[in-house]
Amino acid sequence: MSDWVPTTCMRCAVGCGHLHRGADVGNGIDVARGDAAHPVNQGLACQRGIRESQDPDGEWLNRPMVRRQGELVPTTWDVALSEALNGFRAVADESIAVLGSGQQTNEAAYALGKLARGGFGTRYYDANTTLCMASAVTAYYETFGSDAPPCSYDDIPAAEAHVVWGANPSVAHPVMFRWIRQAANEDGVDLLVVDPVESETAKDADRHVAPDPGTDMALARAVMARLVETDRIDEAFVAGHTEGFDELVDGLPSAAEAATEAGVAMEAVDVLADAFDQRALCYWGMGVNQHVQGTDINRALIDLTLATGNLRPGGGPFSLTGQANSMGTRICSCKGSWPGHRDFEDPGERRLVAEEWEVPVDRLPPDPGPGPVGIADAMGAKGSDADVQAVWTVATNPVAGMPDAGPVRERLESTFLVAQDAFHTETTAVADVVLPAATWGESDGTAINMERTVSRVRAATGTPSGVWSDLRIIATIGARLFPGLFDDPDPDPEMLFDEFAGLTAGTVADCSGIDYDRLERETAVRWPAPDAETSVAYRYHETAEHGEGTETDEAATVEADADAETWQFPTPSGKARFSSAHGVEQAEPTDESYPLTLTTAREADGYNTGVRTRNVRDPETLTARVNPETMAGEGLTAGETASLASRRGSVAVEIEPDPAVPTGMVWTSIHHPDTNRLTVDTVDPRSKEPNLKQCAVRLLPTGADGSVVPADD
Repeated sequence: MSDWVPTTCMRCAVGCGHLHRGADVGNGIDVARGDAAHPVNQGLACQRGIRESQDPDGEWLNRPMVRRQGELVPTTWDVALSEALNGFRAVADESIAVLGSGQQTNEAAYALGKLARGGFGTRYYDANTTLCMASAVTAYYETFGSDAPPCSYDDIPAAEAHVVWGANPSVAHPVMFRWIRQAANEDGVDLLVVDPVESETAKDADRHVAPDPGTDMALARAVMARLVETDRIDEAFVAGHTEGFDELVDGLPSAAEAATEAGVAMEAVDVLADAFDQRALCYWGMGVNQHVQGTDINRALIDLTLATGNLRPGGGPFSLTGQANSMGTRICSCKGSWPGHRDFEDPGERRLVAEEWEVPVDRLPPDPGPGPVGIADAMGAKGSDADVQAVWTVATNPVAGMPDAGPVRERLESTFLVAQDAFHTETTAVADVVLPAATWGESDGTAINMERTVSRVRAATGTPSGVWSDLRIIATIGARLFPGLFDDPDPDPEMLFDEFAGLTAGTVADCSGIDYDRLERETAVRWPAPDAETSVAYRYHETAEHGEGTETDEAATVEADADAETWQFPTPSGKARFSSAHGVEQAEPTDESYPLTLTTAREADGYNTGVRTRNVRDPETLTARVNPETMAGEGLTAGETASLASRRGSVAVEIEPDPAVPTGMVWTSIHHPDTNRLTVDTVDPRSKEPNLKQCAVRLLPTGADGSVVPADD
């Protein structure tokens, strides 16, 4: 019988410790369960994490493939790599786009970013976290001068109020939601949910506030105005440790005006204001981030925590990360910053990175690039004058995951495309070269969860002979194209971790005090960790007795004397910055032709584009959840197949009545490949994150032959 192998679950960003046991015969995970010794989850585990580890659906890739006469055919690694290398060599390095993922280990993500930025020197690189977390990242930088939440899971039981805004952790982060629900069961502790839809999380809440779709900014401003009107601002904190508050107040409407704009009663605004007037944690997710106003809404929520002094243990702004290692890619992959959140465009930081990598500084691209939507817009055929003529995707599925996905597929079909994945996807189906990669349970390395905790990922099983690890594939291609960039075409993950961690020394995201030996001893360590003893829990906040948020000081600092507290932010002034943004218009308002609003969200047990939970070659019909009143108005019946159309396309949907969805809205799953054939590719102007949550649609019965009604203008 195989031994138990401690590892980290990679199905969401909670970062639960797992124990895996490999199959006695062949490859695969025989049994998975929560690890009681892991400090993050202490043995808890959700069924999605267990099931997808033990028995994922989907079609596994176990041989490299190349396209011959229009068809993908199995081949050897030598042939597949030769084809990939020749395709990349046939175009200019800077015209190669690389799309990575928050599903890779830190080591693989770091290697891919090193190859993209220091090898190809391309600005057309993204780790696909721009599709889910970029607005939160931008808002944290603009407010605090640094990315990532200041708080951690340790703050959940100390909070007096829990405000979940535009997120559904009951479905997306089940183990974390269990902690939130347990904390909210205490006397006097409330759970409030802000969401147009009565989600699974909202059903468990003490109060559900349902603003009109797309009016989060107006509601946040209503709450802020109410706090100002009722003199519930922490004036000492605001005056001593922030800047820009007066400008924010000068631009506020009255609370009543903003509440009307949001479509909520003043009583609901008062409930939310009361929550922020306590020691409150505010959590948010994709319902806030994936919006043309995403950065502004993020900042408005952070403003509420600043104005009420909720930036100490037991409170704070807590963005809920989507992909399992999105936090890791933000720190190490060189997507929007150099390792450790070093400023991408700072000349000194660029020289330091170039020297460490032993590459000319002018090989590094001048800016982080346009984000995934901009990369897709730049794609064109090899030999054309397009800015992007070859694409390499790693553990990501842009054909299904990008907004307005139909044209994205067409552009990918016109480029030279190398797709690297563990499973068959809509993207591997159109690739010129397919490289089969090991998945979780088969890979070694580390991951970083949403509260900044680093822990080990370990393989509990081998792989078929035709499957390589992500790290080996990346380093092999990098070594052949750019000799010297990687010392070993099949490097030890520990060597890459040490290289990455060394580059973070002295930064705001310092991981230099972490190594594999420490992780072996302590299991998990939060960054910043500038030395072998330190692991910071609550960032920016210090007390005279305990110093900055160490692992043991939460209980002591919750009730600390305000005179003994100080805050330090990595901004030019050393102060946190309020925002005075008013928001912008919706990306695509409804009208007479398209009178309904489409929103997208997660399903229970769903993950990313669903390749592990459905048949990619023949997916079931997309389900559209619709309020019964809306169904009656559109002349639709339960179970009927209808046409759901936007200005970009039409798809067949099966109608499911659901009173939890407000009238005038249609709900579809983010995991289905048809959903993003409808969404709009408008992006937040600062974060470049697309507006995946709202667009205008219409519902029509299908033709008598079952054909889908085409969209038109």
